[in-house]
Amino acid sequence: MSDLDSWLAALEQRQLANLTRPELTRALRALSSCYVERRDRLAQGAALEGAGKRAAFALFYAPLHFLTVTEIVRALGAHERRLREIVDLGCGTGAAGAAWALAHEERPSISGVDRSAWAVHEANWTYRHLALRGRATTGDIARARLRADQRSGIVLAYAVNELPTAGRAVLLERLVERVRTGAAILIVEPIARRGAGWWDEWCTRLTAEGARVQEWRFSARLPPLLGDIARAAGLNPRELTARTISRT
Repeated sequence: MSDLDSWLAALEQRQLANLTRPELTRALRALSSCYVERRDRLAQGAALEGAGKRAAFALFYAPLHFLTVTEIVRALGAHERRLREIVDLGCGTGAAGAAWALAHEERPSISGVDRSAWAVHEANWTYRHLALRGRATTGDIARARLRADQRSGIVLAYAVNELPTAGRAVLLERLVERVRTGAAILIVEPIARRGAGWWDEWCTRLTAEGARVQEWRFSARLPPLLGDIARAAGLNPRELTARTISRT
C-alpha cells in the first residue's frame, strides 16, 4: 500500500468516526460553496467552522492539495534539491509539507505553523502516520520562525490569500529576505484569481529575486475514495489546477 493509500484509509476511519457519509456530503457542499462564492469569509476561519466542514476539508480537500503539490514538486524538480527542513506556513492538516517531504529520498523534517489548533493537531497526526519527522505548532504565519539557508524550503499552499493585508505585507518582506539568502520557496494558490489582488505584487517582488510564476493543469486521477466523495457531493474535478510562485 502506498503512503497516499494508507493515509487515505486512516483518514476515512478517523474523520468518519462520528460522522455519517450523508453528513460529510452536506458539509463538503457547504465548504465548496465557501471556497467558490464566499472567499471573503476564509480569513475569518469559515472553512473550518464545525465538525462537518473540518472533516470535509481533512478527507477531501487536504488529499487534493497533497496530490497537486506532489505533481508540482516533481514537475519543478524541487524534490531533487537537498533540504534539511521544510517550513509549511498555513500548514492546515499537513498535506503540502508532507507531499514535498515524501517526494524527497532524504525525507527532510517539517515545521508546520497554522492559526487553527485543530489543524495543528491533525497535521501532527499526519506526520506521525506518514512516518515523517515533523512538528506543527499554532502561530501567526506572517511572523513564524524561518530558516535562511540553502537547505531550507518554505511552502505556503492555499494560505496567502487567507491572510489579512497587513500580515501579507510583513510575510512578503520576510520571504524576499529568505530567498536572497538561498532558501527555496513554493507558493501555491488556486488558479482562479478571484479575490487575490495581492498576487501581482508578490509575482513582481519575487520574480525580481529569481522566482518563476507558473500555472499548472494535471489530469485528476483520483483514488476511489476521493472519487466517491466528489460524486456524492456533485463535484467532478477532472483536473488538478494551481498557480505557483517558486524558486526551488
